[in-house]
Amino acid sequence: MRDKVLTLTSSRSWETFILTVIVINAITLGVETSQTIMAGPAGTVLKLFDGIVLAIFVVEIMLRIYANRLRFFRDPWSLFDFTIVAISLLPASGPLQVLRALRILRALRLLSMIPSLRRVIGGLVAALPGMGSIIVLMALVFYIFAVIATKLYAETFPEFFGSLGASIYSLFQIMTLESWSMGIVRPVMEVHPQAWLFFVPFILSTAFTVLNLFIGIIVSAMQKEHEQELLEENRQAREPEMQQILAELKALRTEIAALKDQRRDNAVSG
Repeated sequence: MRDKVLTLTSSRSWETFILTVIVINAITLGVETSQTIMAGPAGTVLKLFDGIVLAIFVVEIMLRIYANRLRFFRDPWSLFDFTIVAISLLPASGPLQVLRALRILRALRLLSMIPSLRRVIGGLVAALPGMGSIIVLMALVFYIFAVIATKLYAETFPEFFGSLGASIYSLFQIMTLESWSMGIVRPVMEVHPQAWLFFVPFILSTAFTVLNLFIGIIVSAMQKEHEQELLEENRQAREPEMQQILAELKALRTEIAALKDQRRDNAVSG
């Protein structure tokens, strides 16, 4: 029985069915944000459909747990699906009313159902250690430039650089290149004409250097994830061939042993 359930939950048709349910549920959860629709008869239908979808997800998780046993809890993507469904089961009433908004998290199950999305998430997770180092570097750069900006421009532009926190926020806006020139830098340069000597190196060291390091680390991690997946696919593709070779070697050893025994018997009888 367990083998049949495992075959069912691993089949392409079952995955397609669950994927379709996830997509439709994501759409209906968006429709539920319309108070006009929810106030009419369609609202009752949507609530009923939401309950049916949740029941389907619960049954699916239970079948996967039954089929995979402990292996289910060793798989990170299975634990991810389990967590999403568990959140949906929490009562969304009283102080937990806010959890109703978290039902849209079911749409995140697309990440575990689509292999290409799994590769992207795997690459992001693999890039986290490197990204942590870049974040520390960026924090150090921001701190140094914020201290300098506060000492240079606090008196003339207290709204932008009056404190260390305000300087960090203003520098963050400059790094994102959002209204940085007309909103902050040019007004400062009207009072401090040489201020470009401060802002240009900051933009070059953050927006054009440090942020690109993030992209490089993520791309490198995704490339490694893709290469590992290709190696795993090649290994799985070659496994039947290797099993056949091992079987032939075993048969050959058996034949050689039989020939040795036959020669030994002939020598004894001779």
